[in-house]
Amino acid sequence: MQELLAKDNIQSEELEVLLKAREEGKVDFLLVDVREQMEYDAGHVKGIDMLRPTSTFQNWAQTLFDEAKDKTIVFTCRTGARSAQVQHVFKSNGHSRAINHAGGIVSYRGEIER
Repeated sequence: MQELLAKDNIQSEELEVLLKAREEGKVDFLLVDVREQMEYDAGHVKGIDMLRPTSTFQNWAQTLFDEAKDKTIVFTCRTGARSAQVQHVFKSNGHSRAINHAGGIVSYRGEIER
């Protein structure tokens, strides 16, 4: 399980495994959706910890960076593009435990909440 949390990018199947392991108390991470509110409301991965839209990145990035500096953060979005950008900024600024959900929700086959 820890090998998945050490990756830069995870696929949807790996995210499903991590979410199940988190439910069982085996791993700990934050799952952050960086889409906009209307996208989130239309459907999101069950287990999202917070919505932080990229349109307001300047308002929340530093706070999340500071509050989660010792935590693993998995960023997700629709296709993995926006989450990759956010992950890149976090990693470039020294947050070594930022992971991108490559493929985003369009590739996710796990449980979706609306």
